[in-house]
Amino acid sequence: MNGGSIVIGIVIVALVIRRQLRTRPVRGKGGLVLLGVLGALGIVALAFGVASVVEEHPLGAATIALVVASFVVAGGFGLVRARTVKVWCAAEGEVLRKGTPATTALWLVSLVVHVGLDAWIDHTTRVGLLGPSTLYLYLAVTLTVQNLLVRRRAATLS
Repeated sequence: MNGGSIVIGIVIVALVIRRQLRTRPVRGKGGLVLLGVLGALGIVALAFGVASVVEEHPLGAATIALVVASFVVAGGFGLVRARTVKVWCAAEGEVLRKGTPATTALWLVSLVVHVGLDAWIDHTTRVGLLGPSTLYLYLAVTLTVQNLLVRRRAATLS
């Protein structure tokens, strides 16, 4: 993973963590723009990552399995993090949310795990930049799962 990708990943995760540690209302469609942008960037980046590998040789089964596993891991972290987010009903009847220190810790662990998976993916390809190209889609998957589960919990309170 190159230095630029690491910096971009750290900045994005830092902004997400900062936002999640603030008390804010749970909105039905909140965050859809961010998820859409991350998803679109993720698809484009993944296409470029795949192209960087297939220039030299076809993708192997191990590489494909690791990329899929990366997104499954992203979903798993989203599921676990959603359980660490406090969700409550304010006096005015508005449902609020706020991340906890455990939420932050899980974000950091998730980032480290993703960087490790990136390295493993690139080890299996021996060329190209497929591993780092999965970052945006990884973030889109993990945030989507977390947000859906937090919204589900919030719906039971309202």
